[in-house]
Amino acid sequence: MPPSSSSASQNNCSIKISVSILFAILLILCAGAGYGEAQLTTTFYDEVCPCAITTVRGVILDALQTDPRIAASLTRLHFHDCFVNGCDGSILLDNSSSTSSTIDSEKAAFANNNSARGFDVVDNIKTALETACPGVVSCADILAIAAEESVSLSGGPSWTVLLGRRDSTTANRTAANEALPAPSFTLDELKASFAAIGLDTTDLVALSGAHTFGRAKCQSFSNRLYDFNSTGLPDPTLNSTYLETLRELCPQNGNASVLANFDPSTPNTFDGKYFSNLQVRKGLLQSDQELFSTSGADTINIVNNFSVNQSAFFESFCEIHD
Repeated sequence: MPPSSSSASQNNCSIKISVSILFAILLILCAGAGYGEAQLTTTFYDEVCPCAITTVRGVILDALQTDPRIAASLTRLHFHDCFVNGCDGSILLDNSSSTSSTIDSEKAAFANNNSARGFDVVDNIKTALETACPGVVSCADILAIAAEESVSLSGGPSWTVLLGRRDSTTANRTAANEALPAPSFTLDELKASFAAIGLDTTDLVALSGAHTFGRAKCQSFSNRLYDFNSTGLPDPTLNSTYLETLRELCPQNGNASVLANFDPSTPNTFDGKYFSNLQVRKGLLQSDQELFSTSGADTINIVNNFSVNQSAFFESFCEIHD
């Protein structure tokens, strides 16, 4: 959607806001006692902010013009938000200390620090929505919509986003450090991490498939290239040709912030290539390759299925978000 179309949809939306803002406030207040996902519905903003989804899409389309990584980054933001105390927008909160509250930002958690990105685009989305529908759309819902739009705009599946989340007023860096999976996790550690939030093995493989687009810094996988598990040797599950490619990109004692594509062939497209890469031992992170190279693992058959049946991958990925 070009920017002009986005602006037009915002103007159309604002016509309904003046008569609906009180209703919106009541809906938010009645959404439930807790944060996150109380009483979610697909029609939450239909009356009070009917342009919410198109507004989010317009801002992301604008961002993609100059930043092809942003779709993957926004998808990851939503995932990292939901993994810690539910989908409540807490990952967006900055450090704060006052007489009334102290916020220990999740942005500084191990898995997010100098890694999680896209906050500026979320700010732009919030600004656009505040212009169209002041005080209506929660930041947690913005992240949920942005993830769906990012996947869809990148060639992946689309799903109907359940809406009505309430924003958290606090963050939990300790929980983020404990809950978010690390790139060096073994399969058993990955399963335990996902099981802790009610996700099964198929969910684990499907969500890992989001690494079909985006980038990772050398620091996330350089342990596999030279001294894996203190052996003095590279990770034996790495394809030898791919190993040399990654070593050229990430030399020992080199710049740890250099970026590598998760998928060497279609780095900006949401497709099933991720699973084909695992089959030829070209998973970028240890936690990626573990899904296929762990001997006797029940994840192997799921990887094989998703590799030849992209529709099955898309269906499983969407089911997690229903």
